[in-house]
Parts: sequence; structure tokens; C-alpha cells
Amino acid sequence: MISVSQTFEALRSPDRPSCALIPFITAGDPDLETTAKALKVLDDNGADLIELGVPYSDPLADGPVIQAAATRALNRGTRLDGVLEMLETVSPTLKAPIILFTYYNPILHRGIPKFLKQIYDAGARGLVVPDLPLEEAEILLAPAREQGIEVTLLVAPTSSRERIEAIARQSQGFIYLVSVTGVTGMRTQVQGRVRDLLDQMRALTDKPIGVGFGISQPEQARQMRDWGADAAIVGSAFVKRLADGSPEQGLEAIADFCKSLRSAIDA
Repeated sequence: MISVSQTFEALRSPDRPSCALIPFITAGDPDLETTAKALKVLDDNGADLIELGVPYSDPLADGPVIQAAATRALNRGTRLDGVLEMLETVSPTLKAPIILFTYYNPILHRGIPKFLKQIYDAGARGLVVPDLPLEEAEILLAPAREQGIEVTLLVAPTSSRERIEAIARQSQGFIYLVSVTGVTGMRTQVQGRVRDLLDQMRALTDKPIGVGFGISQPEQARQMRDWGADAAIVGSAFVKRLADGSPEQGLEAIADFCKSLRSAIDA
């Protein structure tokens, strides 16, 4: 199975688009069977990588749409073991690497080596832990590297140059640039400061940079490409579409939306 880094390397080749599309969905909303189908739908309709959120009871980085999805999933009995069982079944059919999005407490509770081995065996190749600060990241980064899981760190729009440089050195796979100060969610505009941050980060590192939190429209995804981002990460807009109506309607909606984002990035 191709790694996160290998995917970005392939995207930088002359015959491929230069900007990756990374959709996010919440595992277990509306149910794990639909999640498995959704992963395949996204993979078939233009996703280069896919972020899969593990539902958590106190998702501090998530806005109301993803929080509500996580609550619904937990109320229906979705747990990490079930998510991994589902992923193990569907991951061999996917081209896009899976990046697991989870908070640190479930990792700590299970034990770092055991958690990393289990998610790798299930098919995950990347990991985002939004509440893991740089100062404590090495406890996860080193064993993840050995296991073949790339841990991507987040850069906030308020981060200093020195902190951005330190995060860029440590982040694996790519660097996750948060486009807003605050939580995830759909916004009508991406802050202009993101362009300046991309320029600043490009001067500090040659690692791929993905922009997320707030991208919800095709024209915003294309704007990220034009500003020099290596990936546009779209979460709440996918989660909302998948949750509206029946599972079949939700799957159709995310297929159409994924295709529209792909077309905008490639235009």
C-alpha cells in the first residue's frame, strides 16, 4: 500500500495535478457500513488521500458539524475497534492512503505501540492528532516512524516563524496548515493570511503543505492550488452532505461534491 509521502511525490510529477484533494469523513456516521461505502466513493471520485475521523467524546478542534457527527456515531455504538475492523476490510480496495484523525487520549489509553500496530494492520498509513503539541510529539513520532505510520503535525495561523520551522522539521508525510484560528467548519472565504503563511512555509521547507479547516467550496479548493498548497483538506462540507437524507442520498451527494472539487483543482 502506497504511503502518504509517496502519494505526494507522485502528485509532484509532471503528468499529475500538483494539488491533492483530501476529503474527511467521520467513521460511524451514519453507520460503519455507510462509512466503508463512503471511503470507496471518495476513492473513486477524485480523492488522493482520505482523512478518517475516529469519533471522540470531547473533540476540541472540531466545529459543530463534525462534533454532531461524532456524537451520533458514539451514540450508535461506534468504537475504535469497530472502525479498524471496517477499515481492514475496505482498505485493500482503495488507492488513496487513509490518514486516521484521532485525539491523543485513545492512543494513550490503548498504548502507543499497540495502537500504531493496529491501525497499520487495518490499512492506515497516516495519523493526525490535533491535541498533541510539538513539545510532546516525539513520544509518538519515533515509534510511528518505525511502524510505517506518518504523523502529520499542525501549524496554526498564529504560529511564529521559529515554531513553524520546528514543526516542519518534525512533521511526517506533509504539514497541516490550519487556515483559521478556531475549530473546523464551513466558511465562505479563506483568510488571505493563508497565502502569506504558505509563502513563508515554502521558504522554510520543501515538505508538502496541506491546508484545512474552513475549505468548503470548489473555488476555495482551486484557490489553495493557486496559492501553492500541495493539498486542500475538506471536512465539514463532506460530513454534512453524508449526513443529510438517507445513506444512499448521502453517498450520492459526496460523490458529486468530490467530483466538483476535483474538477475545480484540475481546471
